[in-house]
Amino acid sequence: MPEGDTIHRAAAALRRAIDHGPLLSLEAPGVGGPRPAAGEAIDAIEARGKHLLIGFGGGVTLHTHLGMTGSWRVRARNGGRQTRPGTWVEVATARATAVCRSAPTVELLDHDALRRHPILSTLGPDLCLPDPDLDEVVRRVRGLLDLSTAIGVVILDQRPASGIGNVYRSEVLWACGVAPSTPLHAIDDPTLRELYATANRQLRMNLREWRRRTYGDGVAVYDRAGRPCPRCGTSIASRKLGEQARTTWWCPACQTSAA
Repeated sequence: MPEGDTIHRAAAALRRAIDHGPLLSLEAPGVGGPRPAAGEAIDAIEARGKHLLIGFGGGVTLHTHLGMTGSWRVRARNGGRQTRPGTWVEVATARATAVCRSAPTVELLDHDALRRHPILSTLGPDLCLPDPDLDEVVRRVRGLLDLSTAIGVVILDQRPASGIGNVYRSEVLWACGVAPSTPLHAIDDPTLRELYATANRQLRMNLREWRRRTYGDGVAVYDRAGRPCPRCGTSIASRKLGEQARTTWWCPACQTSAA
C-alpha cells in the first residue's frame, strides 16, 4: 500500500502537471457526487497522510485513496487514450491529463461532505510535513487507543498521526529497538514520541526519491525475514499482527521490549 511519502510525491507530480488548470474535463465513471465544471481552476492538490485531494474552484474536491491497487499517472495531452481496467478517474487540462486507476476510494465531495468526512476529519498530524505536533500525537494515542493494543497496531492507526504504513511500521520500530507486540501500556511518552519523530524523519527523507531508503541504501528489516539484522546479525523474524493480520518484520534479539 502506498504510504505517506508516496502520496506526497504523487501530489507534487500532479501539481507540476495540472496545477491551476483550467479544467478541460473530469471523467469518473460510476462515481457519484457533484462535478466540477469545465473551465474551473484547480485550486489545490494536496496529500493528507495517505489520501490525495484535488480541489476545484467551484468547491468540489476529488478524494482518492490508493489502497493496495491504485496509482496516479500523468500523460501528455497528445498521449492518446489507454485502456483503464477497474475504477478510474481522469482529470484533463490543456497541458496534461492525470489518471487514477484501480483506487478503492474515489469520491467527489462538496464543502460539507469534505468537512464531515468520516475518515479525513479524523486524521492526525501528517508525519510527512515538517515539525508535526508530536505532543498532539501522543495525546491522541493515549486518548484514542486501548492500552493493551500492540504498538505495531497503534502506529498504523491514522487517527493519532497519518502517513505511516507497513514499511515504516517495521522500520521505525526497528530503529527505536521496540518489538511490534509491545503493548501500549508498556511504552512511556518519551519512547512514544521518539517513535513518531523517527517516522517523521524517515518519511521526509523519502519525499523526493522513488526508491525508499530508511537504513543505508535500502531498508533494515521490512520483507527481510531470515536475513541477518544489520545491527546484531540475528535472523529477522516476521508475523501477522492485529485484526487486519498484516505482516510485520523485526529483530527478536535487539528489539527487546516485547511483553
